Amino acid sequence: MSTCTKASWDLDEPLAGTAATARTWLLLEQPGPWGASALTSSHLDPALGRALEKAVENTGVRIALIRRPGRHADCRTITERQVYAAHTAPGNTWLRSATTAAPEQLLELDLAALGAGMPRTFDEVLDGRPHAGDPLALVCTNGKRDRCCALLGRPLAAELAASGMDGVWEVTHLGGHRFSPTLLVLPFGYAYGRAEAHAVKEILQGVREGRVVTEGCRGSSAWERPGQAAELAVRRATGEDAADALTVVRTDGVAPRWEVTVAHTDGRVWQVTVAQGAALPPRPESCGSPLGSPARMDVSAVRELLPAALASLVPS
Repeated sequence: MSTCTKASWDLDEPLAGTAATARTWLLLEQPGPWGASALTSSHLDPALGRALEKAVENTGVRIALIRRPGRHADCRTITERQVYAAHTAPGNTWLRSATTAAPEQLLELDLAALGAGMPRTFDEVLDGRPHAGDPLALVCTNGKRDRCCALLGRPLAAELAASGMDGVWEVTHLGGHRFSPTLLVLPFGYAYGRAEAHAVKEILQGVREGRVVTEGCRGSSAWERPGQAAELAVRRATGEDAADALTVVRTDGVAPRWEVTVAHTDGRVWQVTVAQGAALPPRPESCGSPLGSPARMDVSAVRELLPAALASLVPS
């Protein structure tokens, strides 16, 4: 039987501009099985899961469950859970970690502040600290959302963990099942699709060195999808790989066409034209779903702006 991943691969569907959007990620360890809506269909108290889903609305925070790679026995007892928070906006990227025996403590966090890049309450409530270990490699493995995530994601997570990487976790949902195995790396927040172990090792080495690998990259979760495509286009046009070098400073227009302004820390600025199209021919966006034409972000122009042209972008 064909899968959504095979269809996307065979049709060479582009990856750029398909990452989930979240300036801040909040991750809570929850071993055992996960359902399709993991926060309310796992061994986490479903009332707490619903409260957390509601609490993060309109805060810029995306919450997900994580577990260590491997077999997941139906274990209902966990005394201490790992918690991470990561902010992905360039110039203020950070990754902090904590442990808790009471996951309801997450409801005491100032989630709006976390979404804005301020970790103070994470530290105060959970005794959080800057994460000192390997960067995080989050591999989506939730087969209850899409079987491709389990069939392709779990072997990748297991292989990475077996190679000695301490920062490897399975995660409940990253979006884009048809790009499985999907991966998110923190703290920089770049997502990848069709990931293979050797490429992930290169990606993580880049993170350690403050670099972004663009091969297989879906975009940075710090930006909306037109901005993701635009920033990657500038990186590919210029060869810039420093993670904090580029910022999406402005997006003008509405679907299906945008003019995205991307700025470099050295003062250079580019205007990128992004158009939303339909991926054809129709294909399943998820296993078992009807055929559809998912949106794709196509870059038609990357123009570096001269100083005189920059004046028109500055509000009067």
